[in-house]
Amino acid sequence: MSDLKFMAETEGEIALVAATAKTILQVKLPANHRGLLKAWGVSFDGVSPTAEPVQVRLIRQTTAGTMTGATPRKVDSSISETILSTALKNATAEPTGGDQLRAVEVHPQGGYEEQLPFGDEYRIPGDGRVGIECTAPATVNVRGWMRCEE
Repeated sequence: MSDLKFMAETEGEIALVAATAKTILQVKLPANHRGLLKAWGVSFDGVSPTAEPVQVRLIRQTTAGTMTGATPRKVDSSISETILSTALKNATAEPTGGDQLRAVEVHPQGGYEEQLPFGDEYRIPGDGRVGIECTAPATVNVRGWMRCEE
């Protein structure tokens, strides 16, 4: 790893349909280059204080599904190396899921962030994928992000 940290974001709100799992963001590492997921998070724009929580899962995925491209950006723009990883957002056909890394319930008027301590980051193998999947009991919009290192 070259200490090239980058952000991948949904680049705006993504609408969740009630009771339907949706991958809102996925990061894919290049072949033969492993990396780390150092932090991730989601936030919602719900208005009801009595709404049920959104189920949010961080999962390894084995396919891309059908999604729109997202543009990863460097955390430190002074680093000259090029980001080799890619990002996708807003699945219209879900990727194939794999291991669940984390699952949380998040109130739709709030958000959740996880900053992983040094040495405990989630490892992403070369050619590996990690995605954020949300299932909301009612319609709500979400934003998501991941900070990674390759």
